[in-house]
Amino acid sequence: MWFTEGVLYLVRHGRTSHNKEGRLQGRLDPDLDEIGHRQAAAIAEVVGDVDAVISSSLQRARQTAAYFSDDPVIDDRWIEIAYGEYEGVPVGEVPPEVWQAWRTNAEFRTLGGESFGDLDRRVRSACVDLIERIGDEDVVVVSHVSPIKAAVAWSLGVTMDIMFHCHLSQASLCRIDVGRFGPLLHSFNEQARLD
Repeated sequence: MWFTEGVLYLVRHGRTSHNKEGRLQGRLDPDLDEIGHRQAAAIAEVVGDVDAVISSSLQRARQTAAYFSDDPVIDDRWIEIAYGEYEGVPVGEVPPEVWQAWRTNAEFRTLGGESFGDLDRRVRSACVDLIERIGDEDVVVVSHVSPIKAAVAWSLGVTMDIMFHCHLSQASLCRIDVGRFGPLLHSFNEQARLD
């Protein structure tokens, strides 16, 4: 077998009130809601014991990471994209021309926001830093929808164009390992069943 011993588990945080209400969160920092805590506990049980846990500094990610470890390492290369002036806005109220710009121009940014190109570069840097570690360890990264999609794009050797062509649920799991031909995506958007 040409696979490595370790696995990179990418875990999206559990649900927040903003998720429930269909609002863009970006760098806003709401807590997990009751469902979010149940989701986080369930996905941690699916993954089981790991060697290391890395988390975005945002509260929803740190609260999810706490189900995996008492002492996660904070790495803000995994923080959610900044939507700037559209943070907290219901998804359906974002103007169509803004969605179109996000979909077609990786360097587009709203007032006070970050571009998907910026996000892609920082996440790819974080992934490259994890390559050797994944060879020996199981590592969980608790992050957000956009950084996880960027990491999946890295593993597939494609651009961020996939961003708007795949769905990632709250408290979902993607598995990546690194073999002799580079990163290999094993699963995408796995979910744990809630009791």
